[in-house]
Amino acid sequence: MPKKRSGGGLTTTQQAAKFLGVAALSGAVLAGIALPAAGALGLAAKGTVEGFDEIPSNLKTPPLSQRTTILDRDGGAIATVYSRDRTVVPLTDISPYMQDAIIAIEDSRFYEHGAIDLKGILRAMNRNVQTGGTAQGASTLTQQYVKNVFVEEAGDDQEKVAQATEQTIGRKVRELKYAIQVEEELGKKKILENYLNITFFGQQAYGIEAASQRYFSKRAKDLKVEEAALLAGIVQSPSRYDPVNDTEEATKRRNIVLTRMAATKAISQAEAEKAIATPIKLKVSKPKNGCITAVSGSGFFCDYVRKTILTDPAFGKTEEDRSKLWNLGGLTIRTTLDPRAQQAANDAATAKVSKADKFAASVVQVQPGSGKILSMGQSRPYGLDQKQNETVLNLAVSNKMGGSTYGFQVGSTFKPFTAAAALEKGISPAQTFSSGWKLSLPESSFRTCDGAPAGNKPWDLQNELESEKGTWDMTSALGKSINTYFALLEQKAGLCETLTMAKKVGYERGDGKEILERPAVTLGSVDSTPLSMASAYATFANRGTYCTPIAIESITDPQGKKLPVPKSTCSRAMSESTADTINQMLKGVVEDGTGVAAGLNDRDNAGKTGTTNDRKDAWFVGYTPNLSTAVWVGDDIGEKSSMFNVTIGGQYYPKVCGGCLPGPIWRIAMTGALNASETPAFNPISVPRGKEKEDKDEEGEGDGDRGRDRNRGGDEDREDNKPGRGDRTPGIQLPPGLIGGGDGGGDGDQQGGGRSGP
Repeated sequence: MPKKRSGGGLTTTQQAAKFLGVAALSGAVLAGIALPAAGALGLAAKGTVEGFDEIPSNLKTPPLSQRTTILDRDGGAIATVYSRDRTVVPLTDISPYMQDAIIAIEDSRFYEHGAIDLKGILRAMNRNVQTGGTAQGASTLTQQYVKNVFVEEAGDDQEKVAQATEQTIGRKVRELKYAIQVEEELGKKKILENYLNITFFGQQAYGIEAASQRYFSKRAKDLKVEEAALLAGIVQSPSRYDPVNDTEEATKRRNIVLTRMAATKAISQAEAEKAIATPIKLKVSKPKNGCITAVSGSGFFCDYVRKTILTDPAFGKTEEDRSKLWNLGGLTIRTTLDPRAQQAANDAATAKVSKADKFAASVVQVQPGSGKILSMGQSRPYGLDQKQNETVLNLAVSNKMGGSTYGFQVGSTFKPFTAAAALEKGISPAQTFSSGWKLSLPESSFRTCDGAPAGNKPWDLQNELESEKGTWDMTSALGKSINTYFALLEQKAGLCETLTMAKKVGYERGDGKEILERPAVTLGSVDSTPLSMASAYATFANRGTYCTPIAIESITDPQGKKLPVPKSTCSRAMSESTADTINQMLKGVVEDGTGVAAGLNDRDNAGKTGTTNDRKDAWFVGYTPNLSTAVWVGDDIGEKSSMFNVTIGGQYYPKVCGGCLPGPIWRIAMTGALNASETPAFNPISVPRGKEKEDKDEEGEGDGDRGRDRNRGGDEDREDNKPGRGDRTPGIQLPPGLIGGGDGGGDGDQQGGGRSGP
């Protein structure tokens, strides 16, 4: 009986017998490969050789995961993203040295044998018997290629990877069969090309082009002999022979490859000796992958593009289809991003809010008439390092697209939608309403879209200051953001009509749910997103036609074929006359209302401020005829904090308001994005005015004076800290809903309560 070696392994005789058994199996495959599947060693019953009648198409032209390049609208690169860093190149773009090196070290008889190298098997058997181990393998390049295809197809699915690499006779037989068919149908040159493009070279580099760029920062066609030998040597064990982490081990392996190249006559002995004497000289290019590498702070826009492809049915019927498209990559995506606007948005978002502040700023810009998203900027940089105040939470968009859980309450920026609904119903801008500082209306006087009462409780609301009592028309009520006026206007225009108008202009909740039909919606109680608000206000700029926002212009696949992309859908939300009237009234907001700090001096512009209950969210949304921009400032982490007595961007604010912080940010973004030579004007229209009467406060100061003061605003944007005016004073907590611009009172329509959890 044969004895075991001292180490407990098989004797040399046993190992030889075992290897001969494998060789016999190989011979059986060679001899019986064309036999019916049921006769191949009885393996068909075990499911190892089914489906061998035809070679799978993925073995001919495997769908290799490659880099995807995301471009701005001018063709400039924004970012490169990939699940595997690979650039497929033809054999003609691969250095002959590289071709010779990989053949010399992996399969020196590649051009002499078929798919299976019987001489190689016998040589390996002899070598392994002599060493008493497994010192040499016998897989051909073709067999290795077949295995790599299955591994590539498995992707990041570890279970499938294990199946593709399991050490079983069934897998070996399957690979042998496919290897023979691949040889017959592809030929040696194509197999070599495919192998060099599919193989992993370590350091996140797949394929020879990516490897050449990673280690030497050059094209694969320009590799020198010593460089090619180094890369060829890595393939056997990318971690062990990694030249970045172990130069000594990598050098030994490279020299073995050079010696083999000389032995196979690929290079002369003199060339080999010269190359062996040459020290390894790396010029490493670090991997640049993902939206974290995006330029000009456009990481959030980049991620929005990714989310669009992963969620839009235009890119695949199922989530799996869309994910496969993205992970496979090789796409060239031209987006709507305007590099000038993006730089302006990023500069604006970081100009007055620091990345380390408790509060954050979001800026998003949309082109009226096309729906094209031109920029997305945030005060916190895109990334995963929380110690550097980085985040991947996109504050500009909905939860579905990578944004906060609910979005943010929009405050008085909702009021223009109520005004538009009223105008569409035939209510004149000259319509006046008189009220005191406070107002109580029965919820039952408001009707939902199915005709039911909107509630059975009183709706109690108030204006920001006690002095805000009197009679206003629509223009002055928008300019000074009078809450009581808009509650009465919504009552007259209709709650359903107001909500219908909001939906027509693209107003959506951040969590994607339906807007509850409650009266407080007119005061901005419903959470939404900066992108939704910028798109909605673009409707006014576009004279009443709303266009859905889009981020992608075109996509081409690795073969240059264009893929279908979602287009913006435009629909009329209101008459041109209504939009023109809103534009003229909102011009007043930036000229002598709550938004004077934001107003542009060199062109027609309009907008609206907004600040919610307890000043947890502050907004400015405004536009010119050719650009709409929304700015939000607030707490983006955990439980939302109020912005009273806070320092933001190095500046102290007794209380943050839409006109005093988001407004100036908006001005910076607009000024930087707009071309000074292009100054289109709003369509001129005469807006009827009503007879107004504003009561004097106790000190005899009229609200009209306050409205013209750049440092004072209207409703919630007042910065008057005198006591007795409805302002919050330190140590005094007013009940939720008491100050206008938020939910306006206990109607229960919190819809997230201004929360912005991740």
